[in-house]
Amino acid sequence: MLTSDGLMKVRTDQTPLDVADKVAAACAGLAALGIGMSREFGNSDTIRQVMVEFDGGFLFVRGAGDGSRLAVITESVIDPALIAQQMQAQVLMIGERTLGTERITG
Repeated sequence: MLTSDGLMKVRTDQTPLDVADKVAAACAGLAALGIGMSREFGNSDTIRQVMVEFDGGFLFVRGAGDGSRLAVITESVIDPALIAQQMQAQVLMIGERTLGTERITG
């Protein structure tokens, strides 16, 4: 997880801190490029997802609510559609836990 301005919020235990910081900064830049493209060629200034395919894998970045983004790096043998679907499910779960409020009665 990262903030929209590129600060790392959460990382896996397998990802070194310096690598996670680099990924967060790069993902913020990619998202900014995507937003620029959406403004120019789309219907809004929002993006659903940025995907980069490189020799050996993929990078996925999607909004995770409240100015956060979820980034996932995979190997090349995955199904990109399945990863995107699972990321959306994870974002919905994160949103329900962190952005939800208890109902107040009275």
